[in-house]
Amino acid sequence: MKTLLPEPDLPHGADLLAEGRALARDWSVGPSAFLRHVGVASEYDFKRTRMAARRVMQHAQIGYRDTAKSCRAYAEIWEACAARGVTVHRYGLCLDWSMAVPRAHRARAERGTGMILPGVEDFVRLANAAPVAAHFGDFVLGFPAALENTQAALAAGSTAIGNLGQYFTFRVPGHDDDVEATAQTVRAIGLIAAQAVPVMVHSNLDDGFAAQFTDLTSCLGMILIERHIVTGLTGAPIGHCYGHHFSDPLGRLAFQRAMAMVGAAPGTVIYGNTTAYRGLPAANFASLANYVLVDAAGQISQPTGHAINAVPVTENERIPEIEEVVAAQLFAGRMAEMAPGWLGMLDPVPVEALAAQIVAGGQAFARATLLGLEEAGVDTGCAFQMLLALRRMGARRLEAAYGAGRPDPAAPGGREPIAPATILSEIAEMADHALLGHRSVTKSSSDLTGLRVMVATSDVHEHGKMLVEEILRRLGVTVLDGGVSTDPGVLAKRVREQKPDAVAISTYNGIALRYFQALRTEGIKIPILIGGRLNQIPEGSNTSLPVDVGAELAEAGAIVCRNAADLAPALQNLTGFHP
Repeated sequence: MKTLLPEPDLPHGADLLAEGRALARDWSVGPSAFLRHVGVASEYDFKRTRMAARRVMQHAQIGYRDTAKSCRAYAEIWEACAARGVTVHRYGLCLDWSMAVPRAHRARAERGTGMILPGVEDFVRLANAAPVAAHFGDFVLGFPAALENTQAALAAGSTAIGNLGQYFTFRVPGHDDDVEATAQTVRAIGLIAAQAVPVMVHSNLDDGFAAQFTDLTSCLGMILIERHIVTGLTGAPIGHCYGHHFSDPLGRLAFQRAMAMVGAAPGTVIYGNTTAYRGLPAANFASLANYVLVDAAGQISQPTGHAINAVPVTENERIPEIEEVVAAQLFAGRMAEMAPGWLGMLDPVPVEALAAQIVAGGQAFARATLLGLEEAGVDTGCAFQMLLALRRMGARRLEAAYGAGRPDPAAPGGREPIAPATILSEIAEMADHALLGHRSVTKSSSDLTGLRVMVATSDVHEHGKMLVEEILRRLGVTVLDGGVSTDPGVLAKRVREQKPDAVAISTYNGIALRYFQALRTEGIKIPILIGGRLNQIPEGSNTSLPVDVGAELAEAGAIVCRNAADLAPALQNLTGFHP
């Protein structure tokens, strides 16, 4: 307790939940075009009817900076798909990370590339632009603005609100008061639990600890722990999402089966395997088919209420346009029609065997975590203490302490995985590919062993950082941890303290140039390598789409790495080593 929760005057979860419940007198689920269209009281009820009928639901992700364009997309995507016999049942609405900051302070917050809804009326207008369920899944729960954004989402008729997974890992630049974020989140969950109809608390595992766990059993264990906190302590239903990092079809289907076995249903959405999108759109269609077929087959054969999500094949290059979202949804609709023909070809034995392992390990992880926290003095019956303690422990420490696998100090997670997470093999494969043309460098790694590079991310997408670190280790470089979602000022402080030879930044959320400029303003003069999504919405722009800023970064003095394969040559140039 002295380490995890040292503050003497922390609020109690029961009081916060009561404050949230009291607000239900004024804030309730508003009218919804979707609920009227399907004739149910909530999306939770709709999902249960679809599960009973073994019918596949479809989910699309939208959220342009221009609110009018988002409203247009809300209507046009549904209409274009319906005209061709495909129904989009729900939208995941991509709010900008500045929306995580309370409305009164939002004007001064760092902006990304997502959607900004200034007031409650903007939530309502967007969510009722078509008869599609509004899923407010980003930057609502888990942040300082959790309560006010939850109030607005409810008023808009949304009955799926998240993202609890983001609470554990996301950090909003300049607003990292974890006590306040936790308190507002617990109040918001109290308000959700007090609604007259079931409103799902949404949690995307891949936005939370699943992206850092090395064992799928730990991922399932987090579902059980989050169910204890949300459903067990408040009574609100919780729906989980997974999929970003689940690239192995066997593991992907087995995890869905494991969720069914522990009753983790209805879920919200199985997200597209976005880390598999690495090439041109034509190649990405193969990845799209690979995961959509598995997900549709799983929902037909053993439903868990998850909608399937077809991510447009251009997503690894830029924010997809409206017609590209439509194309992906039509593709998914046709795949769902064809999926029953594949069921007889699927051997259930290895799927069920792996699912059983995941369940047994997940239950062991959840039991050990709850017992360990209790022995440490954490009140496991207090939603506030549970959330804050888990967040402060972090995924790596949790898995090392309570994971179901055999302890192994040499393993990335401190334990030998029972069901290895595919992110580990994916990163190894991507590192192999990145270094394919630089064998002479890897064989001469002693020429780089004196180099010390600090690696950080400007946002929460840690898999980019993990890939950079793996490549650097193979090159013999000493890796220093600059953190995940690290503010420029914090990173600059770490650079001054540890004095690396260079900094490597993985960026994603549309702030590449501003982030680099902030580091230079902080006085960081050493080489800065930057890669990832090198884009940004220009200040004062009348478009919602970000533009590439790679040329501007290079002109400002950054070492631009368009892809992972650029990292080794950049290091060669820094050291003067040329094979």
